Amino acid sequence: RKDEKEYALKQIEGTGISMSACREIALLRELKHPNVIALQKVFLSHSDRKVWLLFDYAEHDLWHIIKFHRASKANKKPMQLPRSMVKSLLYQILDGIHYLHANWVLHRDLKPANILVMGEGPERGRVKIVVVTFWYRAPELLLGARHYTKAIDIWAIGCIFAELLTSEPIFHCRQEDIKTSNPFHHDQLDRIFSVMGFPADKDWEDIRKMPEYPTLQKDFRRTTYANSSLIKYMEKHKVKPDSKVFLLLQKLLTMDPTKRITSEQALQDPYFQEDPLPTSDVFAGCQIPYPKREFLNEDEPEEKGDKNQQQQNQHQQQAAPQQQPQAAPPPPQPQQQNSTQTNGTAGGAGAGGGGAGAGLQHSQDSSLNQVPPNKKPRIGPSGANSGGPVMPSDYQ
Repeated sequence: RKDEKEYALKQIEGTGISMSACREIALLRELKHPNVIALQKVFLSHSDRKVWLLFDYAEHDLWHIIKFHRASKANKKPMQLPRSMVKSLLYQILDGIHYLHANWVLHRDLKPANILVMGEGPERGRVKIVVVTFWYRAPELLLGARHYTKAIDIWAIGCIFAELLTSEPIFHCRQEDIKTSNPFHHDQLDRIFSVMGFPADKDWEDIRKMPEYPTLQKDFRRTTYANSSLIKYMEKHKVKPDSKVFLLLQKLLTMDPTKRITSEQALQDPYFQEDPLPTSDVFAGCQIPYPKREFLNEDEPEEKGDKNQQQQNQHQQQAAPQQQPQAAPPPPQPQQQNSTQTNGTAGGAGAGGGGAGAGLQHSQDSSLNQVPPNKKPRIGPSGANSGGPVMPSDYQ
């Protein structure tokens, strides 16, 4: 394109285009919100029957931002995400999800890699949700719930919120242990109960109606988790149980989906009304410490960085598992996203591409998995991207 703006170009897997993919593309073109990634154009290649989607490009995502802070802990130089940044990120995520829910769109695959953040430019510090693992799956899904609800997205937001506060996935487990066709995942549920405690009947009355409840009774004992609670877990990370930040987290991570807070209610929570207030620029005018993505060559192992990180996570004892805003602030994805940066040309996929559209409730189709032309993103060397004061690390 002539505007020299950077875009993310994403190829739809396979040849031709299915009716379900057509429906999702049509829906994506209708979604217009400051916190939802915008589909700019659709390209059809008649010669090889390929379909390409052009999105706005974002320089950062929460996966890399959290990785940056987790690495600082591993290097004995811990630097927490600033509390003002955490609040602004959460507010904008909720705002985008509230827009989707108000339009009867369920995301179904919220995770840090699908939450993009704009770098320098007109939308600096603006969250962009990629509309398209298991670590963010709600407990009702793990117990065989057959229907997706808005509450499932809310649980995932709670997981992301906790990860922003601690720089660690709250319900971490090995992916190979949970990627099965059976919805019941023992290790994942064990990790959830190890953090949250085993749900009491009075706290989740309908748990007995879950398809996998008999298996739950057979495999788990309530007494095993008698000393576990979200309060104790977050206290280890210096988050006080009477703080507004914890009280909102608790509402997002309520086990019973019918009692879980909605996006509209969360946007009005007292947490967003105490200082510091959320801002439309999550970096709040400070220097951005996160590097722009570099790109791996096709012959470099895709999982190299992830395996190293998993080993580090295990060493840190992370284990395994699911309306308009009233507060003042902002105005109007796949594990590691595979992509190639463009400068206004249709020559690769941007780092913000991960699976756009594949998680919409309107379709179970998996044809939108990202297939990059030849490159993959990786976190680059540390270095600032902008001027201004260095971002403070003031979260306690």
